[in-house]
Amino acid sequence: MKVLLGLLLALGVGIVCGLAGLPLPAPLALTGAALVLAMSAGYEIVDRLASHREASQRGNCGGPDGYTGAARIAQKRQSG
Repeated sequence: MKVLLGLLLALGVGIVCGLAGLPLPAPLALTGAALVLAMSAGYEIVDRLASHREASQRGNCGGPDGYTGAARIAQKRQSG
């Protein structure tokens, strides 16, 4: 639901800027770097604070080799 709302908001801003003849709002290089840093820090903070919650999607995450749990199982079946 949040993703859909975010996409609709972005589409609305794009339409309004296009109709009004305004340039699209985009962050400067320093602002963009600060946004990436803030997002990364937020991810790490939540990861540490919410460590008591079960990782219900761990099987869908890629490991060091980039394969998900299901892909690793399928690869073992093919080679074994």
